[in-house]
Amino acid sequence: MKTILATTYAVNPYNGSEDGMGWNYVMQIASNQKVIAITRENNRMAIEEYMRENPDPVYENIRFEYFDLPYWMRFWKRKSRGALLYFLLWQAAIPSFVKKKNLLFDIAHNLNFHNDWSPSFLWKLNKPFVWGPIGHHPAIPKQFRKRLSTKEKVRDTLTWLVKKYFWTLSPSLKKTVSKAEHIWCMNTSVPTVINLADKNYGIEPSVAADDPGETNIWKSRHGFFHLISAGRFVPLKGIDLTLAAYARFLQMLSDHQRQHVQLTLVGRGPEEPIYQKYIRDHQLEEYVHIIRWIKRDKLMNMFGRSDAFIFPSHEGAGMVVPEALSYGLPVICLDNYGPGEFVDSRSGVVVSGDSYQDTVEALAQAIYLLYSDPHKLEALKSGARKRFKEKFEWSVRGQHLNNIYNSIKS
Repeated sequence: MKTILATTYAVNPYNGSEDGMGWNYVMQIASNQKVIAITRENNRMAIEEYMRENPDPVYENIRFEYFDLPYWMRFWKRKSRGALLYFLLWQAAIPSFVKKKNLLFDIAHNLNFHNDWSPSFLWKLNKPFVWGPIGHHPAIPKQFRKRLSTKEKVRDTLTWLVKKYFWTLSPSLKKTVSKAEHIWCMNTSVPTVINLADKNYGIEPSVAADDPGETNIWKSRHGFFHLISAGRFVPLKGIDLTLAAYARFLQMLSDHQRQHVQLTLVGRGPEEPIYQKYIRDHQLEEYVHIIRWIKRDKLMNMFGRSDAFIFPSHEGAGMVVPEALSYGLPVICLDNYGPGEFVDSRSGVVVSGDSYQDTVEALAQAIYLLYSDPHKLEALKSGARKRFKEKFEWSVRGQHLNNIYNSIKS
């Protein structure tokens, strides 16, 4: 059994997204190896409280170390504001912290955040170094950028300039790539943008979910169709496409049929007023229900009472996709490097279009297919569960980690 030193900037067992992934990755490492997990001091309370309330023998393999930069180097950070800059400074300071604490380990692993454009400095510890899972959100395709506000276009452009600077000009990133013993890429676009042609790397999704169990998988109600989506109300998530496609889908139905379908959007964010206006302007109030953000367990219960999940996001991952698959929900998504690589023909419908309107029409047709063909829907529900069990259960990530560590001579 080896000891893995893992930098896990974001860890909170009570949360989802990056925080929840950090916790689950630590648990998966500890299921096969010993782990020293270095995280921020503000995560201590939640970690220790959860471990007290939920005893588990695997904790014997876990040692948490808490580290933050001095106040004078972080007073300016406020929640997400400045998070990336602080992460870079925090990561750069880790080697000194490890040496000062005299931590003994076999492999160093930069585990999260998952950016492939922010360098790591763990190679300075002179131990085998693993980087990943890493990736990035692909650029929003031009046919969808037209609908962005000027502010969003400027923000998107600046973000891409920063990414391209690191990918092409950052000496620290080049050093990170050259020193890594293994690089875990979360999708097929990563090896190209950071030029991994001669490196030891693997491609495996970063996201995963817990298995809710077959008893929690809901059976479709005859004569009623419930479509659900979840995510922040920001342009990246493609919720404008969801609404436009659903409006087009309703046009395919009779007045009677429309009384037996519903779309539920779970989320909140700056784009909410835009979506609310679209719903009013297109008389969708009766057919679309918005629920502002709810706790994860309640969201999972809603997955258990739905027929299908629609997620035309432009992002490079998407935690909600494996969660939806775990509940046997076929996923409707775009053909891209993110959800488009998660979903296959057994577990959902992947669509593409040369224009915005072509994409809306393809999404609407996908919704109609699942609504109108109960046998197809049931086959895809079964396929979604199989896809989850094969590719997206947390134990699959744990085995992948273990294979990486066992392949490295420390």
